[in-house]
Amino acid sequence: MTQILSGIVLVLVPPAWAARRRYGPVAVTLALGAASVVVTVAVWLLGRWAEGQRWAGLAGLAELAVLLLAVVVSLRAEDGPRCAAAAWTACGAVALWPSRFAFVEGPADTLTLFGFGSMLSLPAVLVGLYLRGLDEGRRKAVAEARRAQRLELAHDLHDFVAHDVSGMVAQAQAGAYLAGIDPARAAEMFQRIEQAGQRALASLDRTVQLLRSEEGGGRGPQPGLAELLGVAERFTATGGAEVRLELPEESVPREVEGTVHRIVVESLTNVRRHAPAARVVEIRARRCGGRLELTVTNDGRAPGPAGRSRRGGGSGLPGLAARVEALGGSLEAGPYEREAWQVRAVLPLEEAGAGPAGS
Repeated sequence: MTQILSGIVLVLVPPAWAARRRYGPVAVTLALGAASVVVTVAVWLLGRWAEGQRWAGLAGLAELAVLLLAVVVSLRAEDGPRCAAAAWTACGAVALWPSRFAFVEGPADTLTLFGFGSMLSLPAVLVGLYLRGLDEGRRKAVAEARRAQRLELAHDLHDFVAHDVSGMVAQAQAGAYLAGIDPARAAEMFQRIEQAGQRALASLDRTVQLLRSEEGGGRGPQPGLAELLGVAERFTATGGAEVRLELPEESVPREVEGTVHRIVVESLTNVRRHAPAARVVEIRARRCGGRLELTVTNDGRAPGPAGRSRRGGGSGLPGLAARVEALGGSLEAGPYEREAWQVRAVLPLEEAGAGPAGS
């Protein structure tokens, strides 16, 4: 009978392992701990084991290993009263295990059992809690990364969609004026409005798709300096100010390219919204040593006095300023030479190139 009792817990391990997916590791740990306690009580009633019984000793050591492993797995997987009850049951079964071989008489034997259980259970508990802490840290890091990516997507939506929508508004105003005096040009203007609307819808679809994605991944490459030529041509073609573009011939890090593109798009959007009198917008991006200096200057009225943005303005430039600072650079915007307005950004190239590409 004692031989059968010594292997009961080990016999329960395979079905318990198979049931962990349905009931969870905490329930499995609780069941194994309770089974071990029942075996110990049965041994008390039927008679203690002799220390020379090799099979009982080997099976008992394997049982202890299973219980301690179950404690580690359950503490890693779950938190709360249910998990604490399972861990206490399993650790209590470990502490009671030596009583299968000898009677517990007096405080000294009780203290011995407590010390034996603590010596084996405490490391398992600490390992389980440590692994759970690592898992929670990874989950928080992933959640924070997803949140940061979603915020970046929101900034993308502001930069690109607002640019297209502001162009649509300006073209609609011009088209309404031209409809009576030059229908051909008005038709061309409305065709451009349709194209801008399609670009805005495409940006919205892309952003929503990325926000809905489970992993938040799958982003395509961000537009860079090469795409600025098309942006400048479309801005000029919509009847806005003439855009004069100067870009560096040398390659720059991809994250710097993406940031420069977004600064230019946001600046042109602000020109259309807040400086309708502007006739020329000069965009210059030049390498200067280990830095890239970008200036966007328009000759229209500045958005506000003393470098303050006008009321009702968005959060585009402040958000871009935070991004530039994260790359180790700086961004400023303010009046420039009387009635002009300038956005100036300085971005380091060596530091940016040393980091991970893209963002």
